[in-house]
Amino acid sequence: MKRVTKLLSLGLVLMMVVGMLSACGDKKDENADGATTGGKVLNIRVWNDEFAKRMRDHMPGYTVTDKENPLGGGMLGDVKVVFTQVENKGTAYQDALDAALEKQGDAKDDEKVDIFLVEADYAAKYIESSYALDVHTVGLTDSDLANQYQYTKDAVTDSNGVLKGVSWQACPAGLIYRRDIAEKVLGTDDPEKVQEAVKDWATFTATAETMKGEGYAMVAGYDDTFRVFSNNVTSKWVVDGKLNIDAQLKAWVDQTKEFTDKGYNNKASLWDDNWSSGFYPEGNVFCYFGPAWFIDFSMKAEASKSVAAQGGWGLVEGPQGYFWGGTWICAAAGTDNADEIKDIMLAMTCNEEVMTNIVKKDNDFANNKAAMEAMAKTDYTSKVLGGQNPLSIFAAAASNVELKYISTYDQGCNESFQKAMKDYFDGVCDYETALTNFKNTIKAKYPAITVE
Repeated sequence: MKRVTKLLSLGLVLMMVVGMLSACGDKKDENADGATTGGKVLNIRVWNDEFAKRMRDHMPGYTVTDKENPLGGGMLGDVKVVFTQVENKGTAYQDALDAALEKQGDAKDDEKVDIFLVEADYAAKYIESSYALDVHTVGLTDSDLANQYQYTKDAVTDSNGVLKGVSWQACPAGLIYRRDIAEKVLGTDDPEKVQEAVKDWATFTATAETMKGEGYAMVAGYDDTFRVFSNNVTSKWVVDGKLNIDAQLKAWVDQTKEFTDKGYNNKASLWDDNWSSGFYPEGNVFCYFGPAWFIDFSMKAEASKSVAAQGGWGLVEGPQGYFWGGTWICAAAGTDNADEIKDIMLAMTCNEEVMTNIVKKDNDFANNKAAMEAMAKTDYTSKVLGGQNPLSIFAAAASNVELKYISTYDQGCNESFQKAMKDYFDGVCDYETALTNFKNTIKAKYPAITVE
């Protein structure tokens, strides 16, 4: 009888263990970083519809729910995809994202943030936090990532060497010039010959003087060359806890003041109507600076009367290599859709065929060295650039971008510095006063920084 009792007890224990294992099978599998699988809703945080469009057009197995509205979401297998958009005005997107991520631990499974996107200007803020997962956690390998441009990985690698994001695009940039103005003033619109007229900053300034003599502005306004200079700094904004103004930033100030005083620009500010008036034939701006997304999204190619719609622009390297922008996909800590995140990251940032199709359909520059080098040798052309294939120029620039001096202070310092210097450019105050105003802003914004 005792033996029977023991056997019954043992059987009961085994049934309980089996039941527990079975119950675990019904739950989501959790890894060491708190990422789980099996979620039924994939929540993606965005500030515009660009990534939603890329998903709609290029993600294998993605079924769109609302074809007219990319942000309408869809289905990835049996998982519902939901996009939450907060426009990137000021810090509105970051504020909303921060609030959602702070509640991640208490959020219901179907309401957890699974993917969030970040821009270059503030990527470090999230990469240095615990909110973004190591991409290897969701299943990516170094082999998967081998063809991505190194700087796109450096931009989202934290101080411990952990990669926390991936991107489908690289954003090397160049100088975009108006072909008709080049023909009139320089005697040619051939990219190789135009490059000789802008090959360094001294030559660029000399050409600006020539342009002024013919009634043209070399650039639209104050901000056009800022990112070229700021991408080529040799030190960080904050060094040993102290505010630091790199020589390249002072060079931008000196050049922009000269261009403003001599009438080489139109005293415009980035994105305002005066600045964008140069996108039309009646405008007088010789060149803008930008990457592939700028050419496709920002130069009014959709407007039938624009220079872009008529294929009136050309691209050259310009005085210095640089990059502008970029969007990275981050996996949120606490996600319950690790499998779907892996699939998206692999397809949208590692698949050479998908990368090639993104360029063909969207005129973006994709984050895949093999695909871009191959396409640079094809008959691919840009309508905006008058039939030019810009990929070899972008590919060369992308391979040379370095991010040694990025920091979490970049967005705040860059924006405040540009804003303060505009009073100096306009003659409202002298340089020292503008500099003092900038320093006072930084003291208030970042009290921990020593400002001398």
